[in-house]
Amino acid sequence: MQKIDKETVFNSLKEVYDIEIGFDIVSLGLVYNVEVDDNNNVHILLTMTTPMCPLIGLIIENVKEKVKGLENVNDVEVELTFDPPWDPSMASDEVRMLLGL
Repeated sequence: MQKIDKETVFNSLKEVYDIEIGFDIVSLGLVYNVEVDDNNNVHILLTMTTPMCPLIGLIIENVKEKVKGLENVNDVEVELTFDPPWDPSMASDEVRMLLGL
């Protein structure tokens, strides 16, 4: 079984969008960490722009779906955190520019 690398996981997460804002969760800086163990189980630590985000469930399901769709991935665990809280400085330069931040 071929080992999954973090870059592959991050690239798949670029296809998950926060549809309220219109940008992917990686560019927004919502993905804090990705870990892949020796059995290709993936743990993703992410946040939302606000704890009151109405799309939390949808985004988490989209994350799981995208990563589970990668070849050789076994299990996907998504951990949601608000520590540290997200702020616009965590977004990519392109996103901040397009949002006027």
